[in-house]
Amino acid sequence: MSSAPPSPDGPVEVVDPRVMREVMGTFASGVTVVTAATADGPLGFTCQSFSSLSLDPPLVVLAPARSSRTWPRLRDLGRFCVNVLAEDQDGISAAFAGPAADRFAGVQWHLSRQGQPVLDGVVAWIDCALWAEYDGGDHTLVAGRVLDLGADPGRRPLLYHRGGYGLLDGGPRPAD
Repeated sequence: MSSAPPSPDGPVEVVDPRVMREVMGTFASGVTVVTAATADGPLGFTCQSFSSLSLDPPLVVLAPARSSRTWPRLRDLGRFCVNVLAEDQDGISAAFAGPAADRFAGVQWHLSRQGQPVLDGVVAWIDCALWAEYDGGDHTLVAGRVLDLGADPGRRPLLYHRGGYGLLDGGPRPAD
């Protein structure tokens, strides 16, 4: 026998962030690097929270951490490119997640038709204009209007699962 759901007006139990991270980590996600061109050179950061949002209009959503020092700089530009990393690009993911001054050092890339950096060898890329931002707790939910996009059907995506990178035919391996 099931009981009635708790009342929305009743007390809410606080969810332990460690438990939430562990449970949510069971959902495998792709890994992206969000890039933009600036007068001082390209910028970018690793972003695991990314998804398609709407076909009409064409929108995607990503969720940079509020602690990101790179996202505010990209936001001010109003344009960005989401690069979906391939299975052999975990080093790029780690480099763009770290504090390195020049995350693009040693990374091959080219400009899209919209003028944004596209990393060579990615599974897909999506050029966007900033559509809207919403409060997402310790993250910001960013909706981007898709301006252009492309994919390489011969490449397989880099997956992130249970705190490590995982290939489609293998288990998770620790993130650097």
